[in-house]
Amino acid sequence: MKRRSISILILCACFVSVAWSQQPAGKCYNSWAQFHRYDMQRWNRCEKVLNVNNVGNLHRKWRYRTGAYVDSSPAVTNGVVYVGSTDGNVYALNAKTGALLWSYTTGGEVDSSPAVANGVVYVGAGTNVYALNAKTGALLWSYTTRGYISGDSSPAVANGVVYVGGSYDDTNVYALNASTGALLWSYTTGGFVYSAPAVANGVVYVGSGDNNVYALNATTGAELWSYTTGNAVDSSPAVANGVVYVGSGDNNVYALNATTGAELWSYTTGNAVDSSPAVANGVVYVGSWDNNVYALNASTGALLWSYPTGYYVASSPAVANGVVYVGSGAFGSPGNLYALNATTGALLWSYTTGYMLVSSPAVANGAVYVGSTDNNVYALNAKTGALLWRYTTGGSVGSSPAVANGVVYVGSDDYKVYAFGLKKGRE
Repeated sequence: MKRRSISILILCACFVSVAWSQQPAGKCYNSWAQFHRYDMQRWNRCEKVLNVNNVGNLHRKWRYRTGAYVDSSPAVTNGVVYVGSTDGNVYALNAKTGALLWSYTTGGEVDSSPAVANGVVYVGAGTNVYALNAKTGALLWSYTTRGYISGDSSPAVANGVVYVGGSYDDTNVYALNASTGALLWSYTTGGFVYSAPAVANGVVYVGSGDNNVYALNATTGAELWSYTTGNAVDSSPAVANGVVYVGSGDNNVYALNATTGAELWSYTTGNAVDSSPAVANGVVYVGSWDNNVYALNASTGALLWSYPTGYYVASSPAVANGVVYVGSGAFGSPGNLYALNATTGALLWSYTTGYMLVSSPAVANGAVYVGSTDNNVYALNAKTGALLWRYTTGGSVGSSPAVANGVVYVGSDDYKVYAFGLKKGRE
């Protein structure tokens, strides 16, 4: 969540990927275990339940109320939703029911989005990075940075290292041992680091308030290159097919060569781009403070479509199975979550919460999870209408089926009556 941007608003009102250590190559994981997901592209290519045909049936499955704004974006893995709140707590919720499994009270507002790896939840709050047992919430270790950790700089975890940026009196990017919390290295930028790092092919990509995008050696922290935009880079980079995609406060979306930092293209929107891009099937999806969601050709930057939400789009899109999910809202307005056709930009569905949405959605296992500044965490799913089973009789089915005690009974022109298990279709 853009805490700096919200403060401004209040004043105005007056496919390169990195495998996680727990994500073996070649296996598809229908989870959303960190802000960028494990592919650093905010694209769940494993989601097969929700699609353009049934997403219109999304309805609220459960809602969990915290004590304050939920700016944090949820992480979802192993049947648990992990999310922070500005009430200072990290929550672990049953993904199916929303029941509280545990909560942990930190020393500050939890704007940061959790990252989950190898049974540990990593999250920034106040001036600390915390490592919590994913099953119990017990504190394993904490590391104190030099300043407040913004909600935008959510931890990224790769190969046993936690990467996170500091802000509000802290201009550093940190690399911490994921097991012990020991500092491995830090890199000092020229501004606050609101951007969440992305890690791909041994390189950490991150934006800074000094107007630069940095590429750092993931092992040593040495600068490999930097690229200067026209304003602060609060957007978090996405990395795909050797290209880094990132937004800037100068109203532009940039595509940079991941190896050299050379600009490949830029696209100008009507306002600042703090939203973090999602990349899927050769398309870049991103929101802007000009109230629009954009779809850009990943190779050329050409506009494919835009969708006007009517409100600021600080939320970062999530893409799954041909659908783009993104939130929007402004102070004094309701918060809307949208599902858009990824190919055409057509509105498929929308849902209104009690207040603006700046949390970025997570999509996994047929459900969408998102936080809202109405203090709630939402889970939405759909009745899919998918075929459960089919059984072939020896003739036409002449009678109407009857159902009792989980069994389906039906007659057939082959002179037989059939009984099937309702869930499995076994005779």
